Amino acid sequence: MRDLEDFRAEVRAWLETHCPPEVRGPADSEDASIWGGRKAVFATPVHKAWMEAMGAKGWTAPEWPSEYGGGGLSREEAKVLASELRRINAQPALLSFGIWMLGPALLKFGTEEQKKRFLPEIVRGEIRWCQGYSEPGAGSDLAGLQTRAVDQGDHWIVNGQKVWTSYADKADWIFCLVRTDAEAPKHLGISFVLFDMETPGVSTRPITLISGKSPFCETFFDDVRVEKANLVGTLNRGWDVAKYLLAHERTMIGAMGEIGGGRPLGQVATGSIGTDEEGRLDDTMLRARIAELEVDAAAFRLALERTGDQMKAGQAHPAIASMLKYYGSELNKRRHELLMAAGGIDALEWEGERSHEGAAARDWLRTKANSIEGGTSEIQLNIIAKHLLQLPGA
Repeated sequence: MRDLEDFRAEVRAWLETHCPPEVRGPADSEDASIWGGRKAVFATPVHKAWMEAMGAKGWTAPEWPSEYGGGGLSREEAKVLASELRRINAQPALLSFGIWMLGPALLKFGTEEQKKRFLPEIVRGEIRWCQGYSEPGAGSDLAGLQTRAVDQGDHWIVNGQKVWTSYADKADWIFCLVRTDAEAPKHLGISFVLFDMETPGVSTRPITLISGKSPFCETFFDDVRVEKANLVGTLNRGWDVAKYLLAHERTMIGAMGEIGGGRPLGQVATGSIGTDEEGRLDDTMLRARIAELEVDAAAFRLALERTGDQMKAGQAHPAIASMLKYYGSELNKRRHELLMAAGGIDALEWEGERSHEGAAARDWLRTKANSIEGGTSEIQLNIIAKHLLQLPGA
C-alpha cells in the first residue's frame, strides 16, 4: 500500500486544481445540491464540473473497485480523502441513492453484467435512482407488500403502488421490491428488480409535507414491463437483498446527524443575537446547547468512522445500522431546532428571497420525517433492544 502521507499530498494537490472556490464552504441553498442523472439541474456550470471531475477520478465512491468506476482506494486512503475534503470544506460532489444504497447491494448480489452496466454510471452521476419499498399498506411491515410481478416468460408485468418514494419524480431508474410468488410466506416470494422510470405505465405524484415542500412521491405501476435480466439476486429471495440495502440506508440517514450543512450554528446565532463584551454569543444557555451539540456531533462522526472500519472488516453487528440511524436522526433534529433558536424571529420567515423561501423553517419541519423514513424510531429501538442489548421480552 502506498504511503498515506504521499497519498495525502497527491489528494491535496489534485483538490487545489479541481475543487473551485465556488464549491468550498456551505451551500447557500438546497438548489446547490448535486444529484446528477438525466434530469439534473446544476446551480452553476462549476457544480457540474465538480461532479464530473470527482466522478472521473472515481472519488464519488472511493472504495468501490476501479473496474466498476470506483476509486479503488483502501479504507485508510478513503479516510485521507474524506479528511482533505473536510479540510477545505468542499461541498459533496454527488448525492446519490445509487452510491449510498443500491451500489453496495449490486456489489454483493448483482451479476457481472449488472455491475458493469450500472455502477460506472452511478459513480459518474449519470443515473439517478429512487427506492420502491414502502406501500400504503406496507410501511413498517414492509414484508406485507402487495405490488405484483406476473411472469410473462422473458419479462414480468408489474402492477401496484409505492409511497414515500423519495425523489421519484426526478429519478431515472428505481430499485423496487415486488411480489413474484403470491402463495409463499410474506418474507419469501419477494424479488428485487430494477427498471427505468420512463417505462410505460410508471407514474408519480408528489406528496406535500407540513414544510410546504417534499421529496416524497406516490408511485404507480400499471402493466409495467420489467425484463428478467434486471432481477438482482435470486428469484423470490429479494428480502435478503432488501435487508442488506436497508442497513446501508439506515446508516446513510443516520449520517445526516454528522453531515449538517449551511453556516455553522455559532455564526447563525451571533448574526441574529449578537455577542457579549468578550465576543461570545450573547445567550449563555444557547451557547451551551450549541457546544453540547458540536461535541455530540464530533463523537458521532468518530462512531461512524469506527463502524465503517468494522463493516469493512466484516466485524460490524448487522443491527448497528439501527443505532446509527436512530441517533443520527435525533442529532439532525436537534441541529435544526437550534438553527431555529439561533435564527431568532428571522427564522420564522416563510417566504422571500432573504430567507431563501423560508429555508430554515421548512428544513426544520422536514426533519420531523427523519424519525419515520428508513424505519421508524420505534422500530429501530426495538431492533437495538432485541439484537444489540438482548433485553428479555424485546
